[in-house]
Amino acid sequence: MEDLRAVGWRDGRVMLLDQTLLPHEERYLEIADWRELAEAIRGMKVRGAPAIGIAAAFGLALAAGGDDPLRELDRAYEELSATRPTAVNLFWALRRVREAALAGEAGEAARRALEEAMAIAREQDEADRAIGELGARMLPEGCKVLTHCNAGGLATYSYGTALGVIKTGFRRGKVRFVWVDETRPLLQGSRLTAWELRREGIDMAVICDNMAGHLMSRGEVDVVVTGADRVAANGDTANKIGTYTLAVLAHRHGVPFYVAAPLSSLDLDLPEGSAIPIEERDPREVLEVGGVRVAPPGVEARNFAFDVTPAGLITAVITERGVAGPPYEASLRELVHSGAG
Repeated sequence: MEDLRAVGWRDGRVMLLDQTLLPHEERYLEIADWRELAEAIRGMKVRGAPAIGIAAAFGLALAAGGDDPLRELDRAYEELSATRPTAVNLFWALRRVREAALAGEAGEAARRALEEAMAIAREQDEADRAIGELGARMLPEGCKVLTHCNAGGLATYSYGTALGVIKTGFRRGKVRFVWVDETRPLLQGSRLTAWELRREGIDMAVICDNMAGHLMSRGEVDVVVTGADRVAANGDTANKIGTYTLAVLAHRHGVPFYVAAPLSSLDLDLPEGSAIPIEERDPREVLEVGGVRVAPPGVEARNFAFDVTPAGLITAVITERGVAGPPYEASLRELVHSGAG
């Protein structure tokens, strides 16, 4: 099976697989203006922390190609930074590309920005595959895995983090079945994860988010694997809303709970998860399904996009450079510094 590309660059344009149309239609958007790209990120046409970072990196390359590259870089940097506040990869990628663009003559800024953005994409692909290999080793033979939201190639670049672990485990004959949380309110599990797993030929079933505890109580879940949008220094992890609930259930039933994330998702400047900014989105995403309102007129809603799972509920964090376990303050820093120099 050929791996997909959620985001890329072709002929001076950013190519995005429009995830709002999946699974019914596979359409790539061709974006030539960084402002349009910012709107695409806000509208979740591209989503997932690493994919957001790569898309934004390409957005800066677009800005650097304008008539006044330095001014456009500043404007694009500020606006792209404001699109999705929780995913740390966004800020990490933007800083890298901006520094590369400003490291020489203004006339070469676009070339340097694009080269750096392409490097970030390549590194993410390599990280995904390394995470997949390391994570697959931790899976029990013939296991049933439960995953939440979408942490596959659609969320990264081509292969995926949590789904990278599942895909590699399946290819090694270790994954027998996958439970896919639907992931309300935007249904990234049923729309996107199920689409990716079907492409891979993996046996699966979509479940309502509130069915996980029932399945665990019946011994139908051997391991939980999720992605992460940000990991604090103490191992607290922000991920799609509902992940914390899964971790509590897994802890109650003795099910290992693994987080698969690239090192670019670590934010060691934040001491703990309470400092992670949590995005709150349009309440209509909760009040409507498929554009049809399902709540009575006048009823309000809250729409938190992420929650934080305390480190004490996480069995291990799987990165491209190794697997971190408690105490995370030491193990995460050791992984980061192991590649220094």
